[in-house]
Amino acid sequence: MRVLLIEDDIETAAFLVKALKEAGHVSDHASDGETGLGLAETLTHDVLVVDRMLPRRDGLSIIAKLRADGVQTPVLILSALGEVDDRVKGLRAGGDDYLTKPYAFSELLARIEALARRTSPEEAITKYTVGDLELDRLTHKVVRGGQSILLQPREFRLLEYLMKHADQVVTRTMLLENVWDYHFDPQTNVIDVHISRLRAKIDKEFDTPLLHTVRGVGYSIRVERA
Repeated sequence: MRVLLIEDDIETAAFLVKALKEAGHVSDHASDGETGLGLAETLTHDVLVVDRMLPRRDGLSIIAKLRADGVQTPVLILSALGEVDDRVKGLRAGGDDYLTKPYAFSELLARIEALARRTSPEEAITKYTVGDLELDRLTHKVVRGGQSILLQPREFRLLEYLMKHADQVVTRTMLLENVWDYHFDPQTNVIDVHISRLRAKIDKEFDTPLLHTVRGVGYSIRVERA
């Protein structure tokens, strides 16, 4: 899931971006309203998390502009203003949910994921299966042939993305953007290292390999047909 966070408190934003990544999600961040509006209108996100009080353009103005322009991405409003009238104004401006500060990250995450499920049936999928390999997005468990496989958070995200696109060729650029949140080539072997680690965990002890390298293009996870 890709989340756009529009939050001007740098420390809060850094914490949320880090926590969302640890939870398996990709985050973009804008520290002012105008920049956030631009990102929301030009990039595709599953959920927008918008602080109400922002420099250059306030949160409700951002939401109203997006709705007027036909952007229907679900929005979770964050605000220190928690009175009933404040929440009503936020929802009437086009917000889909309203969370009052201070809040627990666990609740924020649950609300974000609920909004994504409500609008994107694909994100409601909680399990992926390729051959005898199973991945559970909710429990973060991976099992192959009845054997549990322990993955690090980045390895889990990598496998999840590959399984989501099973039987397709996933390019290195797609992995950089969707697993590492890079929009440029870092000129490192980070993908090769993680693919090697992942292959050692899901293929090495089993007779049939599932993770395949497509030379010069990328990778594919699939059951090879005889």
